[in-house]
Amino acid sequence: MSPKKDATPEELRGRLDALKLPFMRDHVEELARAAAAGDWSHTQFLARLLEGELAQRQDKALARRIKAACFPFIKTLQQFDFTWPTKINRQNVQNLFRMNFIREQGNAILLGGVGLGKTHLAVALGYAACEAGFNVRFTTAIDMVNKLIAAQNAGRYTKELRNYARPHLLIMDELGYLAIDKRGATLLFEVFRARYERGAIVLTTNKTFKEWTTMFDNDPDLTSALLDRVLHHAEAIVITGKSYRMKDRVET
Repeated sequence: MSPKKDATPEELRGRLDALKLPFMRDHVEELARAAAAGDWSHTQFLARLLEGELAQRQDKALARRIKAACFPFIKTLQQFDFTWPTKINRQNVQNLFRMNFIREQGNAILLGGVGLGKTHLAVALGYAACEAGFNVRFTTAIDMVNKLIAAQNAGRYTKELRNYARPHLLIMDELGYLAIDKRGATLLFEVFRARYERGAIVLTTNKTFKEWTTMFDNDPDLTSALLDRVLHHAEAIVITGKSYRMKDRVET
């Protein structure tokens, strides 16, 4: 039986395209030339192709996770100014970036006044979680409540609730900045209940825990039920100081 002739570059690219291997399709000829020039073995050549394909897929998957997270902006831990707050436990913050609380399906609470970087840290945590392979969803507390109310009115509440229950990490920003009525508080409770010991939450708030009753229509029973689920398996980090957004005015 005579040996099969070599595939043409066009045939090879077509087969790789059919197999949904875009990196290999686009780089096979380039790497084949490099392999010939560098006297690579067949396994070295194949390894380079596979490494490139895997890296490209990982990059695309990360981009999809970041897009799905709906971050308002991108921030990293390295960009955070730990010298500005008068009080912040840097070691505890850095420990959160080990992602163990996500793996353990616990919660992280960032508590402090306005302009102290709570949202920065929450987004940075979410971004790092995306890099680590976790699915993330960012929302403000009031936006989530409004969307759940709209979904409930439109008869698609269960589907909308799943959007907040499914991700490995839910970031709920600005809890306490706007009052939430009894209906909204009940819907918020449903999110916490759906995620309890099933998914992690990062929560930013300007209210101490004893002030939470005022956020939820002065309902002590509902507030107690919310706190019970939020604080179980939770790491609370208190940040105090002056607003960073007022930094220039303070220094002049």
